[in-house]
Amino acid sequence: MARFLFPRWANWIPTIVVFGILGPLLLATVAGLWYYGSDKYLSVGYTPKQPIAFSHKLHAGDMGIDCRYCHNTVERSAFAAVPSTQICMNCHWKVKTESVALLPLRRSWATGEPIPWVRIHRLPDYVYFDHSAHLAAGVGCSTCHGRVDEMVRVGQEAPLTMGWCLECHRNPAPYLRPLDQVTDMAWKPSLGAVPHGVLRNSVGRALQPPTHCSGCHR
Repeated sequence: MARFLFPRWANWIPTIVVFGILGPLLLATVAGLWYYGSDKYLSVGYTPKQPIAFSHKLHAGDMGIDCRYCHNTVERSAFAAVPSTQICMNCHWKVKTESVALLPLRRSWATGEPIPWVRIHRLPDYVYFDHSAHLAAGVGCSTCHGRVDEMVRVGQEAPLTMGWCLECHRNPAPYLRPLDQVTDMAWKPSLGAVPHGVLRNSVGRALQPPTHCSGCHR
């Protein structure tokens, strides 16, 4: 009777369950924990498709348009504004007026609906970051965003993790530059000796980047 209830092939059931079901499930769990606990999840390399194929290489690189012309709040606000349709149309009401690629721009101008740009660099809601404070200290755009002037399609280069930020806050000198060079993408930081005493930017302002929790988690 037992032979009919438990045939010989049933001996393979535990093996099938362990290696055929639990094995892949365990592998998926480990892979998920690795991915979501690594910089991969923090969007390094994230390069989304935008509603308009805007080339930073063309505009910021080849044409030399200053970052602050489009992101015009970056020096006075915590946020670097996404350029409005009006800013784009300052040029494109005369430049490439028949371009098919710019149809979403002309549609936005005609309807008043904003262009749905896809955000690339995003910090968690519990993190406070002020663009204007960093520019005023002498932190350049390329320090965090990479050589945007060479990107046809912008992607995220830095992990923007707490550890990555603290590396600069604990030793900011190698990352600072003259204030008139903050938008110079080709500027190279000096890796010389860290100055003694109170660190100051190029106009003499004392700099004391916070390393305590409340500096960024407010």
